[in-house]
Amino acid sequence: MVGVVLISAFLGGCKKEDDPVIDYTADLVKIGTMTDNGVKIALYADTEIYNAYTKLYVELRDADSDALIEGAHVTLNPMMDMGTMMHSAPFENPASETAVNTLFPCAVVFQMPGEMGWTLEVTVHEHTNGREATVTFPISVMTATVARTHVVTPLDSTAPIIISWVQPSSPEVGMNDFEITIHQRETMMSFPGVTDYTVSIEPEMPSMGHGSPNNVNPTHGSDGHYNGQVNFTMTGLWRINLNIMDGSTPIDTTSYFEITFQ
Repeated sequence: MVGVVLISAFLGGCKKEDDPVIDYTADLVKIGTMTDNGVKIALYADTEIYNAYTKLYVELRDADSDALIEGAHVTLNPMMDMGTMMHSAPFENPASETAVNTLFPCAVVFQMPGEMGWTLEVTVHEHTNGREATVTFPISVMTATVARTHVVTPLDSTAPIIISWVQPSSPEVGMNDFEITIHQRETMMSFPGVTDYTVSIEPEMPSMGHGSPNNVNPTHGSDGHYNGQVNFTMTGLWRINLNIMDGSTPIDTTSYFEITFQ
């Protein structure tokens, strides 16, 4: 009986060591890796970077041991140097100081393309050793073939707003989650999310001359994100027309996003 217990304990101990290590960056695009003050900071994205709402992921490792760092305060600072002027962009720091699947998810709205000029400063305060690290990644932002961000001067002539497509990323026939972000250019360095607009959508198929029923208008959730649902009744090219209001004041009635799927 003692032998059976010992064998079971041995096998149980071996099983944990044999569990596969999941690489959560395997399907991501690596933007770069830089090191400061003993912290290796890697930046990833879902795809190559375009002028759009862009999900990013920061991975932290100890520069000497290569061990993952999963407790840290991570902040972003995107910047575009146009030569004669500089400006920032809307961004979202990681929501938690604890890594999600070994990564710190965040986002930037790159509102204009630029193969040169864009940089993303990443600052880290890691909890275990209390180290501070700051690195600056050069970012090449390509032009999206289909517009995913609009910079609009509101009809009431207030500060420009930035409207960005978030989802659906893989649309299907039927009801799809629909999400956009709206940010206001408060200054060239500050782009807070707009929280109190009313947004309605009107999908149409330009080639077919019809729309779709049962769409759910986006409402504000948090940090400038507006969530609703869009109904695609068939495959093909769809145009989603936006109507954005501030109370009874029209803000934008001309912007739209297009998406094509088979």
